[in-house]
Amino acid sequence: MQIQNIEVTEEPKDSSERRMAVNLEDAPWMGFMFLKAILRFAFMVLNNLAAIPSYVFYMILLQPLRLVDRKRFWYIEGVMYKWLLAMVASWGWCAGYTVMEWGEDVKAISDDEAVMLVNHQATGDVCTLMMCLQDKGMVVAQMMWVMDHIFKYTNFGVVSLIHGDFFIRQGKSHRDQQLLILKNHLEKYYRSRDRKWIVLFPEGGFLRKRRETSQAFAKKNNLPFLTHVTLPRLGATQMILNALTAQQENGTPAAGDARVPESKTKGLQWVIDTTIAYPKAEPIDIQTWILGYRRPTVTHVHYRVFPVKDIPLESEALANWLYQRFIEKEKLLSHFYETGAFPPLEGQKQAISREMSLNNVWLIFIQSFAFLSGYMWYNILQYFYHYLF
Repeated sequence: MQIQNIEVTEEPKDSSERRMAVNLEDAPWMGFMFLKAILRFAFMVLNNLAAIPSYVFYMILLQPLRLVDRKRFWYIEGVMYKWLLAMVASWGWCAGYTVMEWGEDVKAISDDEAVMLVNHQATGDVCTLMMCLQDKGMVVAQMMWVMDHIFKYTNFGVVSLIHGDFFIRQGKSHRDQQLLILKNHLEKYYRSRDRKWIVLFPEGGFLRKRRETSQAFAKKNNLPFLTHVTLPRLGATQMILNALTAQQENGTPAAGDARVPESKTKGLQWVIDTTIAYPKAEPIDIQTWILGYRRPTVTHVHYRVFPVKDIPLESEALANWLYQRFIEKEKLLSHFYETGAFPPLEGQKQAISREMSLNNVWLIFIQSFAFLSGYMWYNILQYFYHYLF
């Protein structure tokens, strides 16, 4: 019997020592990042404890104004809502998480009614939109979000409920009922509260959770195989387009906040196809946004604008149109991951990017206002507590 000699090679001592030295060199940086994450989390908690209750108390205090001048009440509420979203944006901004915008300039249509159709990769997508839409006039103040019902139970849930955002429950068993509830919600709150833009994630969930199901559906229905996005769901998009078009033609139904007759508007005019891309396809989640443990990152957002009048509303035609948008998103993201940039728009020789920016003085002002308001309301409540008890 022949016995083979197996040579065991030991790792050179200098190699292991070198790796240990690298680890030791990284230790101060890791310690600093850990300390920074703790401090950022503490600040976020204090920020929420001051800002969110203050927003709620201001809304309670302003209820008489709502009875007298409802339009002014919702304008003030929208401004405060925009400030709250700016605070969330500032957490990422301070950590070096910025946004580069590509494609068409949506600021030009910030005063018109529009629906944003956005691909969904992680919880950080929402924070990215909160940041990049801050410099688009009053868009954030007049925006309505359609989001998963689980967000209703987060710290920001009460704010979204007051503002009039819609929480949709996923799943086949809830689908038809949820679409009817969405229709009623739009009829009651969209124009009566002077909303302009609606943000919708048509994929119905995160990419990592829906990709396999979407690819199986595509194979079964002879649709393209997508990896960077998933095939969108039709229901909410169709309901929004049909409901707002119906409101434009028939007027606002008299229900909820819509008891006061509304002046005629131009109605829903645009669909904004929005594509979010992260370097190396590594999305940012809300934990990273809060704790800031990832190195500074530039998130890229691409816009394409379509007139509503050119979009078919019939189910099959609209589904094909919507599928085509996400097939184009797949191509856009493939190009981005290969080159680090989005391709130029049709008719352009070179893609043009725009770096969005937040005003640091303004961010300090709204943060200071939040903490001062929290301190004021704390003293008011403390006074009444001691007076009553």
